[in-house]
Amino acid sequence: MRSAWRVPTLLFLVAAAPLAGCSSGPARVDPHDPVPVKVGEVIQRDVPILISEIGSVEPYSTVAIKAQVGGELIEVGFHEGQDVHRGDLLFRIDPRPYEAALKSAQAQLDKDQVQLKTAQQDLARYADLVKKDYVTQEEYERIRTTAAALEAAVAADRAAVDNATVQLEYCTIRSPIDGRTGKLMVNRGNLVKANADTPMVVINQIDPIYVAFSVPQQELPEIKARRAAGKLVVQAVIPESAAQPPPGSLTFIDNAVDGTTGTVLLKATFQNHDRLLWPGQFVTASLQVSTKPNALLVPTEAIQTGQQGPYVYVVKPDRTVESRPVVQNGVYEHETIVEKGVQAGETVVTDGQLRLVPGATVKIQDAAPRGSATAGATVAPAASPAAAEARR
Repeated sequence: MRSAWRVPTLLFLVAAAPLAGCSSGPARVDPHDPVPVKVGEVIQRDVPILISEIGSVEPYSTVAIKAQVGGELIEVGFHEGQDVHRGDLLFRIDPRPYEAALKSAQAQLDKDQVQLKTAQQDLARYADLVKKDYVTQEEYERIRTTAAALEAAVAADRAAVDNATVQLEYCTIRSPIDGRTGKLMVNRGNLVKANADTPMVVINQIDPIYVAFSVPQQELPEIKARRAAGKLVVQAVIPESAAQPPPGSLTFIDNAVDGTTGTVLLKATFQNHDRLLWPGQFVTASLQVSTKPNALLVPTEAIQTGQQGPYVYVVKPDRTVESRPVVQNGVYEHETIVEKGVQAGETVVTDGQLRLVPGATVKIQDAAPRGSATAGATVAPAASPAAAEARR
């Protein structure tokens, strides 16, 4: 009984299946339904022409401090990483051996000066006696030679005193520049050698400070011409930092092009009171060489790439779109400079282009303000299978 009941039931289900499949076909959608998009405006204004390269921050000057005399280090006058000024005490080496050497040299000088004074008195007396033939000429010449030798000895003694004085002064090491100290390489109590290979500390001057970057040699003629006409402004941008340094100025152009890279080294000087720039840091250096008047700017998000090259969707007054090929000529901030293809005041689609075809009707959604990081970044809703079938 159960098996007989099942067969008709299965036959009924199999027969009904094609009918159910026919009734659940894709829904028809009007191909003229507006496509939601975000738009931006083509604007016209003067745009600075920038050369942007990756650069590195360099200290304005660097001094490696080394001892000029050897001895025991008895004092360190700073802490690691401390800002110091010119003339501040850095190190003091035990001065006692050099003080003793100075006293010895001074004593020798005093001794020879006394002997020289006696020899000069003898020379003056013998000068009168030789004229009266009371002494021989040979004896007079001997007295004069002795006096001259003592004069030379006194001069050498004075030089020895000066040298001992300098050696004693070298026991006190002071900062030659304003700057910031680095890692301390020798601590108090250690013996230091004169002119050792390793410096005791390195001082970097970081205010002002350099930003070094290289540009292609093709840019060099225009850079030199612009620099001859006036100061060139350089902007350093610190990646992922809210605080940015004030603009600097180009102060150095290398005297040769690097033959291996075809680039020339430039340096810009920045005031660095807030210590935003740090030696060894990588930044984006932008050099303004000129200004392009009345440039057409299109939001970069509006630029699409097809088989025929870049193009944009332009929204016409009737809310339909038209595909326009454009000629690009660089990027400025979040916008692309366009030579031709659009006109100032026209509206272009910045988001939702994947669902557009020429002649499609659009529905404009609210967009973020022009120039913000989120402008035109909202993703349009994904097309449903029914809408995709309707477009086909």
